[in-house]
Amino acid sequence: MASVVMPLPQRDVDPTETGVPWRVLTGRGHRVVFATPDGRAGEADPRMVTGEGLGLFAPWLKADRNGRSAYDAMIESDAFGRPIPYDDIRADAFDALLLPGGHAKGMRPYLESERLYQTVAGFFGRQKPVAAICHGVLLVARARGEAGRSVLYGRKTTGLTQLMELAAWALTGLYLGDYYCTYPRTVEDEVRNHLARPEDFIVGPLSFGRDAPDRLDRGFTVRDGSYLSARWPGDAHRFANDLALMLERPNA
Repeated sequence: MASVVMPLPQRDVDPTETGVPWRVLTGRGHRVVFATPDGRAGEADPRMVTGEGLGLFAPWLKADRNGRSAYDAMIESDAFGRPIPYDDIRADAFDALLLPGGHAKGMRPYLESERLYQTVAGFFGRQKPVAAICHGVLLVARARGEAGRSVLYGRKTTGLTQLMELAAWALTGLYLGDYYCTYPRTVEDEVRNHLARPEDFIVGPLSFGRDAPDRLDRGFTVRDGSYLSARWPGDAHRFANDLALMLERPNA
């Protein structure tokens, strides 16, 4: 059994990108420990849970049935209700680091946390698995290694693509403003800037539907050694299962 730490912001994390990995990993016997800035339980972006305010596009943009059921089960768990503070995360105490995403403005303190940058660098320095999805990839890209460069410099990654981010903004911008634009710069654009080569950011195939427990082929991930990345909630099941395989078969 592996022990995985999953840092969360205080609010606005994506429910699918937390709930699905929690369900998959704990279902395979692994332990998931949550961490928040001060040890108080975090909260998901309510729009992604209920779809309220997303208008006609809610069925496509909010968490689907699999994501919502996984999130509902996760928040009832003892682990979710008893997170540790960021300051208590130690790379030598956990087997892997899992970084979910989310796009609402409550994500910014998490994405800009110097403490989490140090945590990411510590896991990379020990060559322990680091798995990031969506905006979680941005947090990884901002972390610096010993040479002063991003820990992703020289690695391949995916993340929330510019097409996905701008499409969501275009569909909702008239009534939700910049809700889908966490920063003026897209995730893909900033992450590419941290890489050795812009082409090390892998966009992956166009996605017209989300993956599911029995449709992992719909998801997309990129693995580079001990680092795993994915793009959006629609990759969450593939992402979680690929991380589980990394933990169970580290030399594969």
